[in-house]
Amino acid sequence: MARPPRFDTDQLLDAAVRLAATGGPAAVTMSAVAQAVSAPSGSVYHRFAGRTALLAEMWLRTVERFQDGYHAALQGEDDPRRAARAAARYVVGWSREHPSEAVILLYGAADFGRAEWSAEHIRRADSGNRRVFASLRDLAAALGATDDQGRDTVALALVDMPLAVVRRHLRGGTPLPPHAEDLVERCTAALLA
Repeated sequence: MARPPRFDTDQLLDAAVRLAATGGPAAVTMSAVAQAVSAPSGSVYHRFAGRTALLAEMWLRTVERFQDGYHAALQGEDDPRRAARAAARYVVGWSREHPSEAVILLYGAADFGRAEWSAEHIRRADSGNRRVFASLRDLAAALGATDDQGRDTVALALVDMPLAVVRRHLRGGTPLPPHAEDLVERCTAALLA
């Protein structure tokens, strides 16, 4: 009977997230991840074909986890204004609960080598983005935001503004204040009024 692996994929990706959150994308190397979990480098290469695959999987796991909750917030209310406020709050709440992962998302896929990703990794990234963008378009339509300015206002209220609050604190090395969710909810409501 084969011995179960001592290091699983999530352990390795968790280490990659910690490295990227503290040292940026360049800090994530195969040997650094192996060292972070006290594993032989072969354990990392056994799960990821190379650094590009490791970076892609780290990014995709992070963004997919975020997008699942964000999509649920966008779809979770019958009233589109409540759904908008819930989505804005979700950005801050998720970032508070997952500060290292939030730092990863503040970089963007290009910083983690998207141009070199496999076709499957790109397909996964694009599929998740299409799903969220479709939910944002549906919410904008439900709010009566059918022209470019209206859709831009919805994007500002539900994406740009909550991320600005998160970015200011995480990049500044300060925790998100207790009132951050309330602040983005009020700003979202004001922008969509």
